[in-house]
Amino acid sequence: MKKRKIQFLTSMLMVVITFVAAGANGQQLKPLSSGYAPANGIKVYYEVYGKGEPIILLHGAFYTIGMNWGQLIPELSKTRKVIAIEMQGHGHTPFSERKLDITTLASDVEKVMDYLKIDRADVAGYSMGGSVAYQFAVQSPKRLRKLVIISSTYKTKGWLPEVNGAFKNFKPELFDNTPLKAGYDAVAPDKTKWRKFLRQMFDFSHVPFNVGDARIAKIAAPVLIISGDNDGLDKIELMKTYQLLGGGVSADLGPMPKSQLAIVPAQGHVSLMMQTPTILNYLANFLK
Repeated sequence: MKKRKIQFLTSMLMVVITFVAAGANGQQLKPLSSGYAPANGIKVYYEVYGKGEPIILLHGAFYTIGMNWGQLIPELSKTRKVIAIEMQGHGHTPFSERKLDITTLASDVEKVMDYLKIDRADVAGYSMGGSVAYQFAVQSPKRLRKLVIISSTYKTKGWLPEVNGAFKNFKPELFDNTPLKAGYDAVAPDKTKWRKFLRQMFDFSHVPFNVGDARIAKIAAPVLIISGDNDGLDKIELMKTYQLLGGGVSADLGPMPKSQLAIVPAQGHVSLMMQTPTILNYLANFLK
């Protein structure tokens, strides 16, 4: 049983690595500007691309900007000002002993906005970044125009049990000699912090979180949820989330909800992020 679990974890990690490596090759643009913003005792790295209405991109766990958004930034930045952030310990943002939680990470996003003098923006988050984006929406509602959640949830129970169980068995050595490690080494201010960063992330993943049904129901901004049909999210919980946001009604008998739900067929959690034309199409229609 233990051997099968290790094989499952290894196989899952290999899938992640394959798609991460492919995604990292997509980003060709150089940012118009980049730097560090002071945020709650740490400094958060950001990159800015393009001009227009601002959209903030929040990556998934263990990713860098290029790994997560490399395929999307060149297209998004043709019409938008894209601000991509690397969260605590990720990429260029230094490792910190500061406790890792989504409330603080969401506050970091607002601090970056303050530093860049951005009053209000669209926010898009993938996976861990989506959870942070949900938290940002409830604690900084006046700073949000529209919210995009890609393969993510606002509570631990939004994932299928096997997904939550898999994270409990991750080991640092599974990440050695992978593109994730290579991506970290390429940009991290202190490469010796890799193992400490992994342990901090594992500890973070073990702590249950829940932004709260009542708080989600009060989000006034339109929300676009994009999910793969087999991406590890509990689809019953996902539908409950959409209902909290005003969806799941018969629009033939009343007004169309301002929030939207897109289920992309034949996609897992990682492969969904590689469906660049599909995601861009959803974003273009929603972010008008």
